[in-house]
Amino acid sequence: MIMDGKKDIDVDLAALVIKLLRGPVYEEDSDWSLLLVMRNKVTDYLGLIGLEIDLQEAEGFCYLRQMEAQEDSPESRIPRLVTRRRITFEATLLCVILREELERFDTSSSESTRLFIRKKEIRERIRIYFKEKTDETSLFRELDKYIHQVESLGFLKQINLTGSQDNEDVYEVRRIIKAKVDPEFLNDFKKRLEIYVNAL
Repeated sequence: MIMDGKKDIDVDLAALVIKLLRGPVYEEDSDWSLLLVMRNKVTDYLGLIGLEIDLQEAEGFCYLRQMEAQEDSPESRIPRLVTRRRITFEATLLCVILREELERFDTSSSESTRLFIRKKEIRERIRIYFKEKTDETSLFRELDKYIHQVESLGFLKQINLTGSQDNEDVYEVRRIIKAKVDPEFLNDFKKRLEIYVNAL
């Protein structure tokens, strides 16, 4: 703890709160163990500004979400800090594909908890929902745009695998996608997807 005049700064608490405000914290992060120890302090502190932590210890991630407030309650006057981002239908489709891929991975016999997938595999998963184009380069450019959108949301993370024999882009599917794309969302989206496919 740092003394600055009359102010006491809990450095560990401050560091955790700031990191969470910047984005999710994962099990492989250096602050994970400290977060587990200080979860109550972090919860109490963020509760003062209308935020709560969703700590998924079994899944290995933690993120912030805005507390839900009744329309006429005093809490409803708190401005949103955790913004809701609109994404395209195609990027949402990719999120659903990756979410289901992670579900299959979790039910497999793999001992690893981290799913890695090559860009070419992601392209193959999503391209079946697009009309065939004679210009494959143009199609891949379009698909890469959606991959980049999903990466910017934090659901994909480009990584360097040691021992890789080629220069193929490899991504980790971040487990937070399970919290953001839940079963209810999946069911609703599949109804929209059926309409989309029938319109092709």
